[in-house]
Amino acid sequence: MPPVSCRQYPTALFTALSMSVGFLALTTPLASAHLEDRIVAVVNSDLIMLSDVKREFAPQQERIKKQHQGDDLAQHLKLAESMALTKMIERKLQLQEAKARKVEVSDQEVKVAFEQMKQQGGAIDPSNPQSARAVRDQLMLLKVIDREVRGNIMVGESEMKRYYQGHRDRFALPEEYTLSQIIVQSRSRDAADALTKIRKAMDELKRGEKFEDVALQYSDGPNALQGGRIGLVRRGELLPTIERAIAPLVPGGISEIVESADGFHIFRVEDKKPKQYRPFQEVQYEIQGLVFEQKTEDGFQSWLADLKNKAYIEIKF
Repeated sequence: MPPVSCRQYPTALFTALSMSVGFLALTTPLASAHLEDRIVAVVNSDLIMLSDVKREFAPQQERIKKQHQGDDLAQHLKLAESMALTKMIERKLQLQEAKARKVEVSDQEVKVAFEQMKQQGGAIDPSNPQSARAVRDQLMLLKVIDREVRGNIMVGESEMKRYYQGHRDRFALPEEYTLSQIIVQSRSRDAADALTKIRKAMDELKRGEKFEDVALQYSDGPNALQGGRIGLVRRGELLPTIERAIAPLVPGGISEIVESADGFHIFRVEDKKPKQYRPFQEVQYEIQGLVFEQKTEDGFQSWLADLKNKAYIEIKF
């Protein structure tokens, strides 16, 4: 199978775009209007002002203040503010590269982005010049990343097979059990009486009585008339205490008494299908997407590092 090229935006693209634009365009001015503004970073020919960093940092600041106090608060605020500046520098570099590559965003593309964000519940005002500029910038970023990173990524079959072999548990089907049970409910009777009854059922099983007969006599379950048979269940669908009790059993094996919120249980494993793996042919397109996204992230980080290495960046924070 020839290598496959994937060139599509993530499904959450416009959700992330809406959140980002909503912040960039609609954040209110700083409460401390008397703050003296100043340059905190130079990124090639662009400047980042202290007021810009404060706006970027504002949402995290409120969250951090609710979670931390004292010296711990000060440390977290300092770290978050530094991270906000780093994010702004990286965004500046990407926008500069987009302009250098003559990436353009049409008015129609901006209009479509607004419509999609509105459909997803975004409270964005298309008539606000700041909103329009923020949407245009974000679309420009997406375009340049698509052109410079995502558009160059190929995923070959050999890569997909290596991923499949290295992550087989990700494509595993859980163990399956066919079970029968005897249940004595404790909600409608005294717990001590329920425990006495389930112990009598266990005694009869140990004496060799048929599970179906004991279930018919003692079980409060709706399937008692069917010998307590409850059918097929998968690992992960049962309570942890029940799974631990039946995990070591072979077909025909009977568990010890297990207590749950419903009462007391005895289980018999009628059949047991071990964990199986979905075949490669069934999951190859899922793997293709996973490998593509990993290579995209690696490629993006490499591209961003290259932009930083070639740029003039001076931090005056």
